[in-house]
Amino acid sequence: MGIIADSLDKATANTQTRPIPKSAQAQMRFLVKYAKGSTRAVAQRLGVTQRTVERYLKGTLKRPRRELADRLAAAVRQDWQPRVKQRAQRRAATSDGLVIETRARFGFTAAPGSTDDGRMRRVTQHLPPAYAARLFEAQSSGATEQQLQAIAAEGLQEVYFKDGGRRADGLLVEFTDIDYVEIDF
Repeated sequence: MGIIADSLDKATANTQTRPIPKSAQAQMRFLVKYAKGSTRAVAQRLGVTQRTVERYLKGTLKRPRRELADRLAAAVRQDWQPRVKQRAQRRAATSDGLVIETRARFGFTAAPGSTDDGRMRRVTQHLPPAYAARLFEAQSSGATEQQLQAIAAEGLQEVYFKDGGRRADGLLVEFTDIDYVEIDF
């Protein structure tokens, strides 16, 4: 995954209303319930035996080794409160939009006589719902990091640099050398 995709995932996870289960037994219980009672499906997903899953459910095993604990936590995070996540994404894509905060190098292709040398800028900007919808759609369809960066760059270009079409008519923005990106909705 890339920096934009990870930031979108993190923002989506921040919309949850309840914390994920903490113990390995509770996490296994949740995954088995989510898999409609199939311990075999959970075992295949986590890369362990079906008997191991059953032992965690029973409580005879309590502390998974580090690799299994990481896979277990990631699987629970991915499946935890899917309707809450979908509702938050739908709200961001239709009415609220999203806020992107980044520190990156922005280069420009502009009118003759202006500088096009990229420089590091820290930008915090609200993007309209149309760009949020495009980002979520691209992410769900498996877009590459470069495609996600292009959508974010276009949004920042139109809203921040062009001020919604009120200035810099022929400006094209390049979004490179990303230091960090935080997205919130």
